[in-house]
Amino acid sequence: MKIAIINGPNLNLLGTREPDLYGSQTFEQYLVSLERQYPNVNFSYFQSNIEGELVGELQRVGFDHDGIVLNPAAYTHTSVAIGDAIAAIRTPVIEVHISNVHAREEFRRISHVSAKCKGTIAGLGLRGYELAVVFFLNAD
Repeated sequence: MKIAIINGPNLNLLGTREPDLYGSQTFEQYLVSLERQYPNVNFSYFQSNIEGELVGELQRVGFDHDGIVLNPAAYTHTSVAIGDAIAAIRTPVIEVHISNVHAREEFRRISHVSAKCKGTIAGLGLRGYELAVVFFLNAD
């Protein structure tokens, strides 16, 4: 099974960015534990602060992977292009947010990607990524 994990802007700062909200673990540290927990899954990982690079990565993996776990971060609320890229590919996408975006500022309740995704997981910390992986492992 091939699962791509794609993270958007500022998620390269996990571990140091607002640790009370996002925790103290870097994503790279978390990814190592995820790979150990699911040794039969071939994970690829991509992070960018640039919208067009995220669109390009979705297009690159969107036809030959079994699943995509996407945290578009702030682009969730602004990027029609990322939503369009999800609609254009065949690989199913699970949208993940570390924080509960619905319990935060009003503008974070708007998503230009959710309707294009298979599902959305929000507010469960880094565990949301694992739950998305479990979904893909058990999908028909």
